[in-house]
Amino acid sequence: MTSVTALFSPVEDDLRVLNQNLRELVGARHPILFAAADHLFQAGGKQLRPAIVLLVSRATMPGDITARHRRLAEITEMIHTASLVHDDVLDESELRRGIPTVHSSFGNRVAVLAGDFLFAKSSWYLANLNNLEVVKLLSQVIVDLAEGEIQQGLSRFDADLSLEAYLEKSYYKTASLIANSSKAAGVLSGVSPEMANHLYHYGRDLGLAFQIVDDILDFTGTTETLGKPAASDLRSGNLTAPVLYALEEQPLLETLIAREFAEPDDLDRALAMIQESNGIDRSRALAAEHTRKAIEHLECLPASESRQALSDLADYILRRLY
Repeated sequence: MTSVTALFSPVEDDLRVLNQNLRELVGARHPILFAAADHLFQAGGKQLRPAIVLLVSRATMPGDITARHRRLAEITEMIHTASLVHDDVLDESELRRGIPTVHSSFGNRVAVLAGDFLFAKSSWYLANLNNLEVVKLLSQVIVDLAEGEIQQGLSRFDADLSLEAYLEKSYYKTASLIANSSKAAGVLSGVSPEMANHLYHYGRDLGLAFQIVDDILDFTGTTETLGKPAASDLRSGNLTAPVLYALEEQPLLETLIAREFAEPDDLDRALAMIQESNGIDRSRALAAEHTRKAIEHLECLPASESRQALSDLADYILRRLY
């Protein structure tokens, strides 16, 4: 299977510059704060979100991309990293991408402050782009990230959670950043409102597909491949698409969830029920539908290497399941 790194070949040099700039952009005066904020930048993430920004930028610009496009990609990665630091505190996760999380290395207080610091830094650089529409788009992302965390916290072990509510939460937590930053890249390129809307919906559907696939892999992957314990979402009461579909076929599963897997073998029984159901297959179909929609929204773009990479990326996200 083609690696995600190979898909980003049109912006390989751009990502190399981004990596060099991120540590300089953090610029924290206190060594501990800098070390905490820098921790995830060194964790070897795929940098999916800034790569999408750079690919959209190149797909919508007739010439070379501008310094503002590059800064937007850097801001996008800073916002994403800040959200990961806070997520790990809330989820009490010990590992992220196979390495110790910021809070497990530096403590909760430093982790929360580091996340806040990255959000503040990204907002400052965002304001300095001097484009009000882009400021509004990325500011909305920060609001959505908080909304998604609140919704997830309030719906723990809630077997009555609807698929629509799950997708809304997934949009807030994952797809909003991809959707709004894709649109913002187009805005900086001066595209038409219609094309900007297509770019937004490309990012929205791609982000939803990405989250659904991640949620499937939580049941089909291993701790080694996931970089975190398998089935960690279900264990913490975060009910995702495979669980919600399985609940339609397995009434007893609701009982196990309602008592929060209190009995010793409850979690294993729940996992067996999900595997026996059509929940994973139906979730695959749902992810496939969103990748199909994402690719359709790229038809507004002129043919280019970057447009092809954006289309291939949608296919790659789905192929992670096989």
